[in-house]
Amino acid sequence: MSTEASASADPHDVLGYLLKHATSKFTVMTDAALEPLGIDSKDFGALRVLAHREPTSQLQVAQTLGIDRTTMVALLDVLERKGIVTRRPDPADRRRNVVELTEDGERTYDAARKAYEETESAFLAVVGPDEAGRLRRTLRALLEA
Repeated sequence: MSTEASASADPHDVLGYLLKHATSKFTVMTDAALEPLGIDSKDFGALRVLAHREPTSQLQVAQTLGIDRTTMVALLDVLERKGIVTRRPDPADRRRNVVELTEDGERTYDAARKAYEETESAFLAVVGPDEAGRLRRTLRALLEA
C-alpha cells in the first residue's frame, strides 16, 4: 500500500514525525494551560479517570491510562501531597489502595477540564470543526485496527 510520503520525502512529511511533533506541541500547550492550576497533562489524565468513577484502585487507574504501577504511584504521590487525591486501604482488600478526588481535586478537575477544552479548541482551530472531527475518527480507526 502506497502513502503520499516516499522513502526520499522530506522528514517533516513522515507520519511518525508528524504524529510525534503534533503530540508534543499539544502537550506543551496543555501543560501551559494547566500550570496555573498546579498540574500538568499527565496529572489531568489521572484526574479525568478519577472524576467519573467511584473510588477506584491505583492499579485500575494505571491500567486505564496505560502506564506502569511505579509511574502511577509516583504520580499519585504528587497529587496526594497537593491535596488533590486521597488514598486509603481498600476495605475489601487491604493490599490495595483506593484512590479518589478530594473536594479540592474536584474543583481542580473542573477548572482543568475547562482549560483543556479551550486548549484543544485553540489547537484544532487551524483545521476547523469538520477536519477536527475527521481527525478524531481517523485516529480512532487507526487505534482500533
